[in-house]
Amino acid sequence: MRHLRAASAVTLALSIAVAATGCGGGTTSGGSNESPKTLTYWASNQGPSIEADKKILTPELKKFEKETGIKVKLEVVPWADLLNRILAATTSGQGPDVLNIGNTWSASLQATGALLPWDDKNFEAIGGRDRFVDSAVASAGKEGEPPAAVPLYSLAYALYYNKKMFAEAGVEKPPATWDELVATGKKISKDGKWGLGAEGSNLSNNIHQTFVLGQQHGADFFDKDGKATFTSDGAVAAVKQYIDFMAKDKIIAPGNAEYAQNQSLTDFAKGKTAMVLWQAAASTFAAQGMKPEDWGAAPVPVPSGAPGTGKQVNSMVAGINMAVFKNTKNIDGAKKFVKFMTSDAEQKLLNKTYGSIPPVKAAQADAAFGAPDLKVLRDTLATSAAPLPQVPNESQFETAVGTAVKELWADAAAGRPVTEASVKERLEKAQQTMQQ
Repeated sequence: MRHLRAASAVTLALSIAVAATGCGGGTTSGGSNESPKTLTYWASNQGPSIEADKKILTPELKKFEKETGIKVKLEVVPWADLLNRILAATTSGQGPDVLNIGNTWSASLQATGALLPWDDKNFEAIGGRDRFVDSAVASAGKEGEPPAAVPLYSLAYALYYNKKMFAEAGVEKPPATWDELVATGKKISKDGKWGLGAEGSNLSNNIHQTFVLGQQHGADFFDKDGKATFTSDGAVAAVKQYIDFMAKDKIIAPGNAEYAQNQSLTDFAKGKTAMVLWQAAASTFAAQGMKPEDWGAAPVPVPSGAPGTGKQVNSMVAGINMAVFKNTKNIDGAKKFVKFMTSDAEQKLLNKTYGSIPPVKAAQADAAFGAPDLKVLRDTLATSAAPLPQVPNESQFETAVGTAVKELWADAAAGRPVTEASVKERLEKAQQTMQQ
């Protein structure tokens, strides 16, 4: 999950970065091609905590050091800080050699010119482009250009449900449509318990959910020329439907308007919330004491029928990519590290640990990824997920519209009316921010 700053800050940083394509990342005290002793790596927070990620990744980095003699200095960066730190690094040159990026940022960061393009030669250095699932590579940069990064973890959204809470409410199966979800949520939402969780102050989560609802309402948020269409009827309807889970249907606790750091998963694990829409929650549930039999995973609901393409889309194509700053002094060592992290063995180990899906074909075929919850994610990626708009200003879109949705959550939590007019007003403001 990601929680970004205000739109103006990101827009300014990105505009500066695009103008400063000669500036790159790379450490000032690491290795070089002639003496590749050290790499710095910014990993994104994938597990239940920063410390958990360090415990997961450190043994693998030691393994890489033993194999290559290259020491990797690890920093796990919270999603709330990652994009702005990357943008700052593109202008200052004081960045890591290798880093994780959200795949939705690929086109925006590609436009800065600071990341190593993964052309055929660079892909060949890590085993070839055809090792990776096509849809994962397609979400790593603008169509028609060499990708700005290499897929590392693939993700999709699922509906996670607490089996005990369902049983106590007499609910026999997870909802397949939004009407069923609201009906189930209302059965559960009483006596301090709630049907559905949300992360109302997490801007990117807001975007992910409203993008999917937008697809179901026939709205893309951008037209074919890349122009913002945030105030279209479909976009307004999508955002209002999402906020109405709290404002109208009363199945989300008002306090969720302030959540931004996985608190909804904690409520789920404690039996306070029965359902959450999430990308890969297994490791967090385990860390909070839940057993695999305590919860289930099902496809995210659709208006009617079954998930598919077009208006039946039920997830954005989610994932984490691995990028290299173009001006690193240790380009050879950086590519060796990317090759290591995307090797079949590491892909199986890391994706199994995080509950994600390997974007590497050979690893994805492993039996470890046939568990019921992972099958839901895998099938969703294959049949009913759509990529967020691959436009250079995608990161500003996440911030501008994500902030508008955050403000609407605050209105709902405070008991202020959430109407089509108020939703459209917030989205119009977001669109104006994009046009500045």
